[in-house]
Amino acid sequence: MKRSTLLTLGGIGLAYWAVARALRRDVSFAGKVVIVTGGSRGLGLTIARRLAAEGARLALFARDEDELAKACAQLRELGGKALPVPCDLLDRAQSLGAIQTVVDHYGTIDVLINNAGIIEVGPLENMRRQDFEKSMQLHFWAPFNLIQQVLPHMQRGGGGRIVNIASIGGKVAVPHMAPYSMSKFALVGLSDAFRAELAREGVQVTTVTPGMMRTGSQVHARFKGNHGAEYSWFSLSTALPFAAVDADRAAAKIVEACRHGQSSLIIGFPPRVAIIGNAVFPNLTGQIMKLVNRLLPGPVGVEGDEIKSGKEAQREKKLPGWLMRLGRAEMAQNNEI
Repeated sequence: MKRSTLLTLGGIGLAYWAVARALRRDVSFAGKVVIVTGGSRGLGLTIARRLAAEGARLALFARDEDELAKACAQLRELGGKALPVPCDLLDRAQSLGAIQTVVDHYGTIDVLINNAGIIEVGPLENMRRQDFEKSMQLHFWAPFNLIQQVLPHMQRGGGGRIVNIASIGGKVAVPHMAPYSMSKFALVGLSDAFRAELAREGVQVTTVTPGMMRTGSQVHARFKGNHGAEYSWFSLSTALPFAAVDADRAAAKIVEACRHGQSSLIIGFPPRVAIIGNAVFPNLTGQIMKLVNRLLPGPVGVEGDEIKSGKEAQREKKLPGWLMRLGRAEMAQNNEI
């Protein structure tokens, strides 16, 4: 490439960076009302801890009341304000009631972080239509409903922030995670589509695409097919330091992206490589994914159609002690046990 071309591209990049910095409007979270869905454990709780430390007024959405109570108690110990809001986001009526609960308690809503999700792992042959429908309900329609419900409150307040936490699976389809990938692709599209049009209302939308994270959440994932074998490979991929990102580091990046009103955030080196590779060499990426699928456990009969939690699946296959210990600290720290 000619030197003049490189200089031109460098100049365009520098100008783009300067314009982005000039248009950026950072916010402080002190006193801000922040909703975190799936906030009772895992990444959601880690994000909530950072926001609590900055003085945010938090509302945590989750289904399990005991987990919510435990999480809110932890946040209050950090000096934060935390409202537990039991809510099944698969039920639109419940999400509407949950938003009203937050408004009744705090008076407004400034930030919405759509983090709630469920991971279902297994071969396509053992997946059924309801698996795809449930993933779409939670990863696409639930964020859509919540965004529609919080917008009037943000508009009255002069603006706000919305963070949609998708996944590398929403940019590059991952074998044995078809319902999850499909629904996360939809969330990425929703988030990117809303961004430009909501900006004129003063609402900044951030799309987050992390890779695997060490949160200890594998015990709450759902498995089909050869349950024990599927749990083994997934657990390993979420626990190894070079393959997965530390949850607290990911939470810090997400909070900063939200503060800056950043349009997009990719977390981790492997996801960056995968996204760029898929964009530049889509056929090669497709061949690699076919190879990866050959290395994963094969489908089984009708017994593989049964859904089992990570806690149940890990009992079906004796795992090495070192693998069992990996992620144990994260499970305890992030309320996953």
